[in-house]
Amino acid sequence: MAILSSVNGFLLKIASWIVIILMGVIAIIIPYEVLGRYVLGDMPAWSGEVTTFSLVWISMLGAAVGLPRGYQIGMTFFVEKLPAGAQKIVNIISHLLTLFILLVLFFFGLDQSLYNLHQTSPAMEISMALPYLAIPVGASIMALTTVEQLAKVIWPSENKKLNLL
Repeated sequence: MAILSSVNGFLLKIASWIVIILMGVIAIIIPYEVLGRYVLGDMPAWSGEVTTFSLVWISMLGAAVGLPRGYQIGMTFFVEKLPAGAQKIVNIISHLLTLFILLVLFFFGLDQSLYNLHQTSPAMEISMALPYLAIPVGASIMALTTVEQLAKVIWPSENKKLNLL
């Protein structure tokens, strides 16, 4: 479990930095697009693709970064009213369903990435696999995080041992 926690921490740190960098890219390019369109009367074709592709990566990696922090929507009102044993069962089922959805997302995202490998974007002429690759990358990071969260629910005493180290 300690290895999984450190791998997840490393991946989430990298994902966080990528999100920060891509947010900076968007913050620079969108005003540049507005300036080009309304002041200069000309806008480069690549700028729209860069912002769109950046937003796709930000969405998937941002969801992965937010998952361990609990930023996703959750309905815990009824779960918290259950006895401790039932809460644990509901949490395990919830994590397993989440893991199933993320694995489906990973495999279909990977399939779409491979399918679009030889298609190129119109303006930048890069492989369309690059923006599609955000789906399996983000889903895999979220799946690893979910596995870690599931392990903490199943073996809470192991989690306490790790915190003592």
